[in-house]
Amino acid sequence: MNVKDVCEKHGLPDQVAATLEKSGMTTLYPPQADAVKKGALDGKNLVLAIPTASGKTLIAEFCMLKSVLKEGGKCLYIVPLRALASEKHDEFKKKYGPLGVKVGISTGDFDAADPRLARYDILVATSEKVDSLLRHRAKWLADVVSVVVLDEVHLIDDPGRGPTLEVLTARLRQVKPKLQVLALSATIKNADEIAEWLNAELVKSEWRPVPLKKGVYHHKKIKFDDGSKRVVEVEIGEGFAALAIDTVQEGGQALVFANTRRSAQTAATLLARHVGTTLSTHEREKLAAVAKAAEGALGESTRTCRELADCIRQGAAFHHAGLHYAQRKAVEDAFRKNLLKVICATPTLAAGINLPSRRTIIRDYRRYMGSYGMQPISVLEFFQMAGRAGRPQYDKYGEAVLIAHGKREVEALFEEFIRAEPERIASKLATEPALRTHVLASIAAGYVNDAGGLLEFMGHTFFAHQYSTSDVERVVQRVLDFLEREEMIRRQGDLLIATPFGERVSRLYIDPLSAVVLRDGIKGIATKEPTTLSLLHLICHTPNMGLLYLRQHDYSDLELVYFDHADELLTPIPDPQREPDKFEGLLAELKTTQMLQMWMDEAREDDIHEQFGIGAGDIRRAADTAKWLLYAGHELASLFKVRPALSPLRKLHERVRHGIREELLELVQLRGIGRVRARSLFRAGHRKLADIKRTTEQELARVPYIGTEIARSIKRQAEEGD
Repeated sequence: MNVKDVCEKHGLPDQVAATLEKSGMTTLYPPQADAVKKGALDGKNLVLAIPTASGKTLIAEFCMLKSVLKEGGKCLYIVPLRALASEKHDEFKKKYGPLGVKVGISTGDFDAADPRLARYDILVATSEKVDSLLRHRAKWLADVVSVVVLDEVHLIDDPGRGPTLEVLTARLRQVKPKLQVLALSATIKNADEIAEWLNAELVKSEWRPVPLKKGVYHHKKIKFDDGSKRVVEVEIGEGFAALAIDTVQEGGQALVFANTRRSAQTAATLLARHVGTTLSTHEREKLAAVAKAAEGALGESTRTCRELADCIRQGAAFHHAGLHYAQRKAVEDAFRKNLLKVICATPTLAAGINLPSRRTIIRDYRRYMGSYGMQPISVLEFFQMAGRAGRPQYDKYGEAVLIAHGKREVEALFEEFIRAEPERIASKLATEPALRTHVLASIAAGYVNDAGGLLEFMGHTFFAHQYSTSDVERVVQRVLDFLEREEMIRRQGDLLIATPFGERVSRLYIDPLSAVVLRDGIKGIATKEPTTLSLLHLICHTPNMGLLYLRQHDYSDLELVYFDHADELLTPIPDPQREPDKFEGLLAELKTTQMLQMWMDEAREDDIHEQFGIGAGDIRRAADTAKWLLYAGHELASLFKVRPALSPLRKLHERVRHGIREELLELVQLRGIGRVRARSLFRAGHRKLADIKRTTEQELARVPYIGTEIARSIKRQAEEGD
């Protein structure tokens, strides 16, 4: 079945076939042909459970293009990660923008219906963003969206992201029953269950365009699942390094998966010394530019930035959530261009980002699991990592290799991972933390108005399909009691009505329990003057705020912080003797508060890393969460008319957003001016917009980190703002 025939049969313009043929796609892969035969282009719901790089996305593209170009519809492409949203947005825009298809992206700002998004033909968005739009009753979703694509649908099994993906899927099908749903996943054990839930046809296949061999390495030999063996001649002591360099020497690329960030960085540093000797002069020149961009991505050069840049110059890199987004993207792009030969990564890289390699090396198949100690990863996670092996258009085969540390371990790894089936996907919806937010949203947005309607809606979830509505009924009742007790809803006979507080909490997109913490703390401000520490600790006391881990040497220092500032806190203080776990939680909150304070006091990211052991990506994510919670606190202070809290919360919101002291608040309002440039201007005597207006462009350009273009821009902004 070729692309041109499919386009002609289903009324797609000739330009679509020409665009796909230009990108190398002329004939459909067997699973793609199966999807077309099962009605994908006739509006049927479809679950595609096929390996990575086997063409799931193309079927979704066909369906979206038919909806947009032939039927005048609009499409949602829902992804679990912001990085994946950016990747898909760029891919679709480059490919289909010339055909007149308007492609948009939305991953943030959860407190807006954002009607401007309706102008896009294809909107790529995270599941949280779509859930937020549904809470705001974005009318265009029900009016014009005709196709919804659920990428990485197996993440319904994830306790964090899964419930949101599950509820928004059920909600979208509720508001638009004739919606076409396409669910994409790697091979999973119970894909048939997801297909039954979605009333969808199932396409399940093990076919791959590049065959995958899975094997185990021990003592310089790889034993593969097809019975073949390979001797690795590279003389390097570390097995993962020998495997990676063996790949590079044959012209391939390698991904190495390690279980911690530090391990990934150490592995990349080791490999860089060996990879560097294989590079051409042209590659070195290109990599030097990538290294420079990665090192300068934060506006300041930290130790991690320098370590990353040093690795990149030698053709290797590390990749983990501690890096800034711009650094991760630089690494990913350089790998796609075959400039970087090896990436050492934590498992987050396996979650959907399109980075195929000739050989994937799973260095660590165990991970630290809190009180459980070191535990094996899931079979599904192994398959996700293994699926990155095999570069279409580059390799005749891909290899996924586990590393054994003893002869007897070789067969055990075959049994536990290579010959095993991925685990069954199970709903994670029926927990109070997951249901609190979604039950309130259902009532506040008017999707349900009584307990019966709520349970009826729950009957359309994947949880109810796998188990039964009665299994979730008791949890729903506990959640309703909590929401009524905290005055987010009220009962009027059988009716469930959201209060103004409940409506605002739902639209703010925070956990209702976080809202209770913020409300109670803010109301205490009427009698207690808030300090920076008290407000930052308040948001760190909410379940929405991820806390830093406590290390052994932290306890004594943080106990001193607690004793010095206990009278400032706006939250209940646990008794260290009777509630040791809660007191330990308080210390973790204070540690996170300290980190945010250092960020706002303009501490160098190197210093924050040194003190707290976290990377630039962690700092920015914590600052983003803090910014959102401070905004939510300000909105609740306004709702409850706690005026003394408004100005402090507003200023802290801006300070956390930019990572600055209060005196820079005016300067960072200028486009192009962040914490480093603002401080540089301030030190040079340009402390207010009025100062910039009075200063010449030439003087501004001489300020460190400013330069001619920035000087011209901020001078114009200062004058226009007069």
